Amino acid sequence: MAISGLDIFKLLPKTNCRDCGFPTCLAFAMQLAAKKIELSKCPHVTEEAKKALEDAARPPIMPVTIGTGDFSFTIGAETVLYRHEKRFEHRPSFAYFISDSMEDSQVDDILSRIKTQKWERVGELLQPNSIYLKSEENDISKYVKLVEKIASSTKLSLILINEDIEAIKQALQFCSDRKPLIGSATKDNINDFISLAKSDSYPLLIKGESIEDLISLTTKASDEGLKEIVLDSTPKNLKQAFNHQIYIRRAALERKNQALGYPTIIFPFKLTDDAIKEAVIASIFVAKYAGIIVMKNVEPESLYPLLVLAQNIYTDPQRPMSVEEKIYPIGDPDEKSPVLITTNFSLTYFLVSGEVEGSKVPSWLLIMDTEGQSVLTSWAAGKFIAEGIAKFVKKSGIEEKVSHKNIIIPGYVAQLSGELEDESGWKVTVGPREAADIPKFLQNYKI
Repeated sequence: MAISGLDIFKLLPKTNCRDCGFPTCLAFAMQLAAKKIELSKCPHVTEEAKKALEDAARPPIMPVTIGTGDFSFTIGAETVLYRHEKRFEHRPSFAYFISDSMEDSQVDDILSRIKTQKWERVGELLQPNSIYLKSEENDISKYVKLVEKIASSTKLSLILINEDIEAIKQALQFCSDRKPLIGSATKDNINDFISLAKSDSYPLLIKGESIEDLISLTTKASDEGLKEIVLDSTPKNLKQAFNHQIYIRRAALERKNQALGYPTIIFPFKLTDDAIKEAVIASIFVAKYAGIIVMKNVEPESLYPLLVLAQNIYTDPQRPMSVEEKIYPIGDPDEKSPVLITTNFSLTYFLVSGEVEGSKVPSWLLIMDTEGQSVLTSWAAGKFIAEGIAKFVKKSGIEEKVSHKNIIIPGYVAQLSGELEDESGWKVTVGPREAADIPKFLQNYKI
C-alpha cells in the first residue's frame, strides 16, 4: 500500500539536520515516498520507525512470483474487494494436476495436452501456466522420478507438493533454477520447510487445518523472513471454500491482518466428483479470489471458457483492450488487393478481420494505434483523423506491398474522405458503417 510523504515525515526525527542531503525532514520524506531514495540515507531514524515504515509500505496482500522465464507468473498484490473499485491485478494461474499415483499413459496424455492447449484471443495467448505435482504414494523415489520427467518435458512453472521434506529436496535437483512453489508446510513440518524456502528463496505453500491454524503458521514463516507465501485453507465443501476466500480477502484488505495477506490456492476437484461441476466451481473462484486453481478436468471445453473468464475479469476496465498497430494480410493478398484501415480496438479488429476473411477477398488490413479506442470514439478524441491516418499510411509500408493507392475507410468517418485524399494522395473509398456489410462490399469493390 502506498504511504504518503506526510505519514513518513511523522516517523522521522524532524531535526532538519541535513545529514541525508536534503534541507528538511519533510523534503526527505517526500523523496522517500516517491521511492527516489532509501530510508537508510537518514542516519538518525529509529529502529521502531524503520519497522513502522516497512509495515506501512507492505502491500495488504503480498505478491508471489512462481517460476522463471516465459511461464513465470505473479499472484497476489490485490488491493480491492471488487473490480469496479479499481481493478484486479493478477489473474489466477490454472495448474494441471499430476500425481505419482497416475499411470504413465495418464501423465503422457497431460504432457501432450500441454503442448496443444493454447488459444489466442484478442492478441493474447491463453493457456494454463503451471503444473501441480502431488505425492500420493509416499514413495520418495517415485515422486522424484516424476518431477524429473515433468521438468524435462515442459517449461511450465512447477508446484512441488510432498509433505516429506526429503522428497522435495531431492526433487529440487531437477528444477531448483525454475523457482518452484514448494509445500505443503503444515504444523508438523513448518520449521523444515521454512529453512528450505529460505535457502534459495522458494515460494512456500502453507496448509492449515483451519483459518486460525493458517494464521499461526504464516506468522511463524513471516517472522522468519519469508515473504512469498501461498495459503491453502483446506475447505471441506464448496460453502466453506467460498467463505474462506471471502474471509481471507476481507481480513487482509479491511482489517489489515498481515498473517492472511497472501494469495490462495484452491482445488475445485476436491469439492465435487463431477468434471463439469469442477469447471463451474473453478469459475466461482476466478472471481472469488483464488491465486492458483488446480484442475483435474483439463478438457478444452472446460479450460478455454475459464481462461477467457479470467482474461475478462482481470482486464483493467480503465484500459481498452487493443491489438498491435501493423499491416494484417488476410487471405494471401497481393499487390492488387484492397486496402482497408481501422482502429486497434480489439473488438473492432476482430469484427472487421473476421468479416474480411469471410468475404473470401484477399485484402490488406491496416490497424492504426488509437490507444484501443473504437472508430467513432477515437475520431471524436482526435486520434483517428485525416492527418494522423495519412502519416500512418505513409510509415506503415503498405506502399511497398501494393501497386495502387486506393484505401477503404470505415463508413462512420466518411467525413474524413476529402481531407484524407488531400493529406495522403490516396484515393479514398468510404466503406460500410457496419462490419457485417463488409463481405458484400468487398465482393463488389473495384479498384
